[in-house]
Amino acid sequence: MRIRPETPADAGSISGVIERAFDVARFSSHTEQFIVESLRKTGDLSVSLVAEREQTIVGYVAFSQVAISDGSENWYGLGPIAVEPSLQGQGIGSALVEAGLAQLQTIGAAGCVVLGDPAYYHRFGFQSVSGLRYPGLPPEYFMARCFASDIPVGVVTYHAAFASES
Repeated sequence: MRIRPETPADAGSISGVIERAFDVARFSSHTEQFIVESLRKTGDLSVSLVAEREQTIVGYVAFSQVAISDGSENWYGLGPIAVEPSLQGQGIGSALVEAGLAQLQTIGAAGCVVLGDPAYYHRFGFQSVSGLRYPGLPPEYFMARCFASDIPVGVVTYHAAFASES
């Protein structure tokens, strides 16, 4: 398996992987591919990586900047992340997350937030933080990982693309 940055030619394959992966997801708006398309169109995909096997894209992860109400800068959100359903559980998603977090650190990110299953994301150093909030979600499913600064205190807002429906 090879992990690399996405190229313009990858857009259709990425959308397909995302659609198939979230089609079987328990908690999904089924709009994740549109979120990525919108972030791509506005130039707001800060880190966008694909996993390839035999020159076929089998996984994808995106990171984009988030806003925090206390004014903290250089914080990013992880997601969406997607792996072909038949290949899930083989470490592809983990490899994508680790590569993406390493790339965030390289570009000087202060930290990263994620919405997701604590049992999965704790292994990457994400923890629930009492002062950092995402409204409308149980707090244990919103986690942060700090790279270079103190954990901010405030409400996190994702890019407008996360409201994309088509």
